[in-house]
Amino acid sequence: MAFLAPLAIPLLAALLSFAAPCAFAQAEAPNLSAAKLAEEFSDPLTTLPQIFTQDAYTPVNYGTAAPTNRVILRLLVPRLPEYSLLPFVQLVRPSFSLVTVPTGRGGATQTAFGDMQLFDLAVIPWPGKESGLLMGVGPVFVFPTATARVAGQGAWQVGPAFGSVYKGLPGYLLGCLIQDPVSFAYTSRDRQPVGALLVQPIVLKHLGRGFYVKSADATWTINWRQGNSTTLPLSLGLGYVLLREGSPPFNFFVSGEWMAYRHDAPVAPHTTVRFGMTVAFPQWRPW
Repeated sequence: MAFLAPLAIPLLAALLSFAAPCAFAQAEAPNLSAAKLAEEFSDPLTTLPQIFTQDAYTPVNYGTAAPTNRVILRLLVPRLPEYSLLPFVQLVRPSFSLVTVPTGRGGATQTAFGDMQLFDLAVIPWPGKESGLLMGVGPVFVFPTATARVAGQGAWQVGPAFGSVYKGLPGYLLGCLIQDPVSFAYTSRDRQPVGALLVQPIVLKHLGRGFYVKSADATWTINWRQGNSTTLPLSLGLGYVLLREGSPPFNFFVSGEWMAYRHDAPVAPHTTVRFGMTVAFPQWRPW
């Protein structure tokens, strides 16, 4: 059980984050439409409490004959200003992963828990919802919780994060999430410095009857600290929001990703297929 020790602080922070929203639980969930929920499930600044799960399978990779896989569990916890560190609405989002990665020996792989990520965005109250534009800023943290050397970066990281969303176009959601975690301490002396700019563009189009298409799962990566290696994947997916009386809203999606541009990245995904599900808890929204 010694491998759980690095998880103690991140897990404690995540559990404490749930305390405030749960205290505001209401008897019944607000009446939300499928279209509205589809936006909230993809909105990086949503205040809708939710649990997100995803399995990303990459059968073909550059630089290795081994397939890879990443299972993600992500929580989204909004916090009221009076219960936050700042006088703004805070969005706390811890992410945990179970990864299958190459071991460097032909097609051999190893499955282990990966590093934990946590970001905490403060939603800026201007220009405001009337303009259709919302923005959030805050820190992002990466904790070296990987249970195998090949499953993580072996570095404590912190850096800035920025999110924005625009809802001024009827039927569309446009947004982005930008993060830049930088390493400052390492689990061993032979670990390399880490510094990568991560950009996640978000485009969503409503189709009606709970269906939507999106390009929101790909993350562009520029490793500015290690030779400027760059990967720019593109994604396209289909999602469906399921609403049933007496049950929480569910979101199901499937998407494909293809590496559109790769520079100085010897090992990188070529094609990825994602399956995901999100369950929301509107009754826990703290306002």
